[in-house]
Amino acid sequence: MMRRLDLRDTSVDYRDIVPRAEVDVEQALAVVVPLCDDVRTRGEAAVLDAGERFDGVRPDALRVPEDELRRALADLDPAVRAALEESVARLRRTCAAELEESVTTVVADGATVERRIVPMDRVGLYVPGGLAPLVSTVLMNAVPAQVAGVREIALASPPQAAFGGLPHPTILGACALLGLTEVYAAGGAQALAMLAYGTVSTGGDVEPVNLITGPGNIYVAAAKRHLQGTVAIDSEAGPTEIAIIADVTADAAFVAADLISQAEHDPMAASVLVTDSEDFAARVDVELEKQVPATTHTERIRTALDGPQSATVLVRDIEQAIDVANAYAAEHLEIQTADAAGVAARITNAGAIFVGAFTPVSLGDYAAGSNHVLPTAGCACHSSGLSVRAFCKNMHVVTYDEAALREVGGHVVTLAAAEDLPGHGEAVAVRLAR
Repeated sequence: MMRRLDLRDTSVDYRDIVPRAEVDVEQALAVVVPLCDDVRTRGEAAVLDAGERFDGVRPDALRVPEDELRRALADLDPAVRAALEESVARLRRTCAAELEESVTTVVADGATVERRIVPMDRVGLYVPGGLAPLVSTVLMNAVPAQVAGVREIALASPPQAAFGGLPHPTILGACALLGLTEVYAAGGAQALAMLAYGTVSTGGDVEPVNLITGPGNIYVAAAKRHLQGTVAIDSEAGPTEIAIIADVTADAAFVAADLISQAEHDPMAASVLVTDSEDFAARVDVELEKQVPATTHTERIRTALDGPQSATVLVRDIEQAIDVANAYAAEHLEIQTADAAGVAARITNAGAIFVGAFTPVSLGDYAAGSNHVLPTAGCACHSSGLSVRAFCKNMHVVTYDEAALREVGGHVVTLAAAEDLPGHGEAVAVRLAR
């Protein structure tokens, strides 16, 4: 099923060899920049026009009425609601544990520096609605923002022709479950521009946000790149990816199912198996041939698994597998080996690590208590997944009394002179002379 990539006799930079989906964000900017500029100039009318052009639907209004949110929650399948509630409870627990506290350091007598944790005033969340209604993305974005103490949360999701120009009802139900009331039927780059610029200056009602989080397609990624600076972003999310380190002790049926689960997202999704056993690789191929035809989205999955971004990577041993995984820096990394915990401890680059045969990525997608908004395209070597910290700022609050300033003031004057900034020194010297 998946092509073979043999690295057993190779010692080159694995980042250049292990496959990954090719995404040209710069090319998408040619479409996105004029679209964002149009939203900045014409506001809500431009958002509606773009939605009609790209989504084939023009809602009566961008803001979803609160009675529609309440109706969606009332109509939510009880089993789906119970699953959402359990996922929210687990995610809230991990977010609360990760939330940092303000810290005050006494630098000297009469001198303190406080690192104050301050939540964002207003954030925008984006929930895609393309190939699947990603209701779990509502939770993954909103819960950490709520735990952080964000005062205002606005959420945008594409309008759906099948639902009268509203976002998917399951997404609306999840919003209502979390108490989100500011929800917009807007998708793609135009939704991000709406959140970043606001529409008040053009006669609309949308206030600009400080931060935008949430995944999307290449045009959403391009919009984030263009809007960064006007607004903070979480990351430029590319096609989803999974890497699995597995040895002969792994269950081939489990591994195949996990590769399929990621390929189900998108024809460009990457599924990479890293193993030191040709025999195990062959057994996974057999399982893929058995399982793929039985799936709902067979064509999409087969396209992803057969694509150049997916492969079975053969390595000499688990040591090399660890090196390959750290170079690849996968969004999701599963470890299914004899010593899964030991291998996981040596991974330095991954969005999230799933340890052992009974910790599939799907668990993290929904109910593990972890967040599934993660860095893609190798960005896990320098970036982290979404967490409560993304919705907070650190501010230093500095307080010195006169005696404390006198104690250190001479050093300030000296350093200011060394930098040829005498005015800096004078601002202290005038106080020392008083």
